[in-house]
Amino acid sequence: MAAFPFELVSPERLLFSGEVESVTAPGIEGEFTVLKDHAPFMTTLKPGWVRISGGGRDEKLFVRGGFADVAPSGFTILADQALPEAEVDVGRLDADIAAADKGVEAAVGDETRRLAAEHRDQLREFKAASGR
Repeated sequence: MAAFPFELVSPERLLFSGEVESVTAPGIEGEFTVLKDHAPFMTTLKPGWVRISGGGRDEKLFVRGGFADVAPSGFTILADQALPEAEVDVGRLDADIAAADKGVEAAVGDETRRLAAEHRDQLREFKAASGR
C-alpha cells in the first residue's frame, strides 16, 4: 500500500508525524478512512479513536474532538485533546469526573455552574467514547 504524510497535533504536543498507509478517524458525520491520494476535504472530529497503520506498525490515539484536514500534501488532525492508547487512565478519569461533580455542586451562580457542568460532561463524554 502507498504511504502519505500524516500528523496528529494537540495544543500540548505533536503526537504523531510520519508516513502512513491508512488513518481511520471519528468524523462528526461518521468514521472515515484516508488512504494515499484521497480527495481533499475538511471535517470536524468527535471523541473517539484514531487508528494509524503503516510501515508494519499500528497505533491508536484517543482524540476528544478537533479538525481533520485532508489535502494533496497529506493528512493533518488538529485535536482538541489527544492521548496515546497507553496513556488513557480510567482511574484518573473517574477521579476527575468525581472532582468535576463536586465542582458543579459547589458552583455559585448560573454561569459558573454552567461552565462546571460543561467540563464534567466533557469528561464523561471522553470516558464513554474511550470505551473504557
